Amino acid sequence: MKIAYISSYYPRECGIATFTEHLISAVGLVEEAPEVSVIAMNDDGQTYEYPPEVSFTIRQQHMRDYLAAAEHINSSGTDMVVLQHEFGIFGGESGIFILSLLGKLKVPYIVTFHTVLKEPSFLQKTIVKEISRHASRVVVMSRLATRFLDEIYDVPEDKVMLIPHGVPDFEKLSIQADVLPETLRNRKVIFTFGLLSRNKGIETVIRALPQVISRHPDVLYVVAGKTHPAVLRHAGEEYRNSLREMITEAGLDNHVLFVDKFLTENDLFAYLRHSDVYITPYLSEAQITSGTLTYAMGAGAAVISTPYWYAQELLDEGRGRLFGFAKFDELGNILNELLDNPEALLALRSRSLEYGRELQWSRMGARYYQLAKKVRNTPRPASVNHPRTLPDPSFLPPLNLSHIRRLTDDTGIVQHAKYGIPNLKEGYCVDDNARALMMTVMAHQHRKSKDAPAPELLPVYLSFIHYMQTPDGNFRNFLSFSRQYLDEVGSEDSFGRTVWALGYLIRFAPNNSYREFALELFHHSLHHLEALEHLRGRANAAIGLCHYLKACPSDEGILARLLTLVQPLITAWEQNGTEDWQWFEKSMTYDNGILPLAILHVAEITGKEELKTTGLQALRFLESTTMTQGYFCPVGNEGWLCEGGDCPIFDQQALETMAMVLLYQQAHAVTGEAAYLKKMFTCYKWFTGENVLRVSLYDNETHGCCDGISPHGLNRNQGAESTLAYFISHLAVLQSCEAIPRVEKPVKTAIISTSAVSKIS
Repeated sequence: MKIAYISSYYPRECGIATFTEHLISAVGLVEEAPEVSVIAMNDDGQTYEYPPEVSFTIRQQHMRDYLAAAEHINSSGTDMVVLQHEFGIFGGESGIFILSLLGKLKVPYIVTFHTVLKEPSFLQKTIVKEISRHASRVVVMSRLATRFLDEIYDVPEDKVMLIPHGVPDFEKLSIQADVLPETLRNRKVIFTFGLLSRNKGIETVIRALPQVISRHPDVLYVVAGKTHPAVLRHAGEEYRNSLREMITEAGLDNHVLFVDKFLTENDLFAYLRHSDVYITPYLSEAQITSGTLTYAMGAGAAVISTPYWYAQELLDEGRGRLFGFAKFDELGNILNELLDNPEALLALRSRSLEYGRELQWSRMGARYYQLAKKVRNTPRPASVNHPRTLPDPSFLPPLNLSHIRRLTDDTGIVQHAKYGIPNLKEGYCVDDNARALMMTVMAHQHRKSKDAPAPELLPVYLSFIHYMQTPDGNFRNFLSFSRQYLDEVGSEDSFGRTVWALGYLIRFAPNNSYREFALELFHHSLHHLEALEHLRGRANAAIGLCHYLKACPSDEGILARLLTLVQPLITAWEQNGTEDWQWFEKSMTYDNGILPLAILHVAEITGKEELKTTGLQALRFLESTTMTQGYFCPVGNEGWLCEGGDCPIFDQQALETMAMVLLYQQAHAVTGEAAYLKKMFTCYKWFTGENVLRVSLYDNETHGCCDGISPHGLNRNQGAESTLAYFISHLAVLQSCEAIPRVEKPVKTAIISTSAVSKIS
């Protein structure tokens, strides 16, 4: 069996690295020792001289490294993966990048959670749930962690296994007295070790020392360990220096010793055996495990601790003493009591040592190995291939427009949100209100949903568009919260999207009042079509004209405008497309699916095969860039994709996904091929977790959609654009589920003029 371990690793000075090194050594003691590969996590800007078992390294904040690591594991003959999870060692917000690696694995994995939070953030909770959902087994080190996973993270108890933190077999080690400073000789030693940071509570012990020294003047408090690397990067030695100042002011310079180094196993054993008392004075209860406390127990130390979760469990049944958080007077009393009574101190040592023998790494390693064997020998559930040609609506979240309503007031839909709360400072835009109008019409068509019709929303959005139309028929885009115009004329994109929404309303209006109002706004805007210079503005407007022609197929004037409008897209295709670059421009930028979507809509209206061929070729080329990973990965807005260049991963926007969902829906409409509906559903699932981060952008708590995938993880703001893109995609999938698959015949239009046809040809 070959096991790949994902973790920080020696010689990186990190508790998780030490844990993994010991775990690998312990598993290697079994009779059929497995082959080992380590995927080592490098912290920012750091490199290490790793031992030979490290076969791959991941730079913490480089997403592509995680994807490459998954490919390395999949191709290396690995049978299973053991992941050591701690939020701080992985990249992205709350370590979200690890999900992208796990999502690409083709072998089972076991995860050990070193931290299980009682009050996680939304993202922390999401990450733990996703890791646990796909893991074969979950390992924790305390009973409380098991309960948290069940009650907070919905992880089934039968999936979780308790394997305590291991400790070295200290009895087999020899004390090397020369590693101890001379100042420890003939002193009563109180000891604390571990990476130094403010939450360790060292100042509590310092404040207790005067009370102890008054009765035991030979006491020396030893604090061993380097400052935590994350603390060092952001604050330097500020905390250590503040402790030194406190010591000097209290006259304790001869009673406190800092050992500023990362202790080896032998060094640690020497300090623990020479100490009278070991203390973990942490300031918060929210610590689910502690390697330092476990090691102290394994070495047979007399332990005093604050009552954080792990300490309560480990020191139960008289195995140690507890004192309140920051209660230095209480700590001083306990220290004096124990130092006054050597027999009580010895009894604590004995109980600690007896319990510690059960935690030796050789025992824990055997338990991990047996678990790994069981997972390897358990067949993985086979993926179910559904024979249906349409997506299954039961896999979609219920349609819930509460966040849309939250963003909407009597003026229109607010542009932006902070998390799930409307950000009124940013006001409104016609772009979003046009999308909201289209979404509301789609929801009205979806009559099966109790929440769908939303009749009160449609006139709000239509009224907003009317308010933003200028006397000459163009559209402003931005409006302040106080209803003040912020521009004289909007962008070509916003103009095109508004024409699209009006055309859609004309086609699917719930009643004549809405249709007639939309027709008025629509026709008043059309003379601006000829002035459009940019392809996306033309493409959006062309889709609107196509919807209009579905409702009014005999309007030859609009048909002629449509053919003129789309001609620059065809020209761009002919000028920029090559055998290796079948696209309309020399780079893929934003809202890419809109361009072939417009071509396929025009192909449906005109019945022209050459347009359908062009649209489908562009779709396949876009697909070759964004659908190669088994999930949709749109061109990131952070840099665009230039011909011959690499595709940027970030920033991924919901608008890109909506365009692809609608593009595949339209490809099915003009071809009747069911494969397009399956790909449509694959794109939709970008919203629900099948993306590069393997985390849902749709928020089941707020019923909004996160604003995108950024270099640091999820953009948790849930503005109108992303939320509307989600619901339009959701409703498009529902439309495909409900409709009988068929190819709509081209609309019979009036005779097309020869000049118009020659342009399009």
